[in-house]
Amino acid sequence: MRVLVTGGAGYVGGVSADALVAAGHDVIVLDDLSTGHAAVPSPEARLVRGSYADQAATRALLERERVDAILHCAARSLVGESMADPAKYYRENVVGGVALLEAAREAGVRRIVFSSTAATYGVPEATPITEDAPLRPINPYGESKRTFEGALRWYGAAYGFRSVILRYFNVAGATDRLGEVHRPETHLIPNVLLAAEGGPALTLFGEDYPTPDGTPIRDYIHVADLADAHVAALVATDPADARTGPVGGGVGAEPLIANLGTSSGFSVKQVLQAAEAVVGAPIPHTAGPRRPGDPPVLVASNARAREVLGWAPRRSTLPEMIGSAWAWRRAHPDGYGD
Repeated sequence: MRVLVTGGAGYVGGVSADALVAAGHDVIVLDDLSTGHAAVPSPEARLVRGSYADQAATRALLERERVDAILHCAARSLVGESMADPAKYYRENVVGGVALLEAAREAGVRRIVFSSTAATYGVPEATPITEDAPLRPINPYGESKRTFEGALRWYGAAYGFRSVILRYFNVAGATDRLGEVHRPETHLIPNVLLAAEGGPALTLFGEDYPTPDGTPIRDYIHVADLADAHVAALVATDPADARTGPVGGGVGAEPLIANLGTSSGFSVKQVLQAAEAVVGAPIPHTAGPRRPGDPPVLVASNARAREVLGWAPRRSTLPEMIGSAWAWRRAHPDGYGD
């Protein structure tokens, strides 16, 4: 299979592109490098610098490379930024996403796997969260992802697109080759490790939640487990596969939607304690007030991913996720050198 990976010079896209290469697929990475890194794509993948939102250029790329399927990882993804500048998120995640779908439709590419997010659920009524829970995003980032999910549904109904929508919870960890480098960094585990390296002390946002230790509980998944799910999802978009539409193709295809998590969770204090065990030293931290909109518990039900995709997390324990991230940071003190 020849796969175009948008955002393949980023953290999730890069590890997923590596997994596709390892599985024997031909990979083309499309990335504008605004947040990605030129050193991320494997030498066995071809990097094309550009934007998926450029419909004409993307169509030409899909036709020239004879692409079979698309893994769409590229997006704007900072919640705070989306609140301050929602126009950017609608312009890039929604308008740009539809430009990608149109480029694919014009080029005859009808297979796509979409990197969505648990942010589409907003504040859930119950956990573990199942895929049929109400979608009530509380920020423009989550709303932009929900809107693109809707576009995929209608492109399947009208044009025969076969798609898988994967709603991620919290991605963490590293492979031997690739780790997490964001500017700014908003994720808990890298910020815990940054504090361990002498950076700003970690702030615990709320210690009075109705959880065993008073801090919020979140579901985490190793980035390599996520990449395995991407490979399985792309296979499921084959026209001969009944999981994503009528066998042989045709209109009326419904997206296959699956949560990616562990169906368990870890509190902020558990993450901090596990990180202290990994680094072998106390990690500076302070207590702060709750952040508005932070629910006590966000945990995925991954039953559908297990049953329909045959996927299960294999590396997503705290020691494995934090240990791999720490090892990568120690081996790459300058990140990707850019």
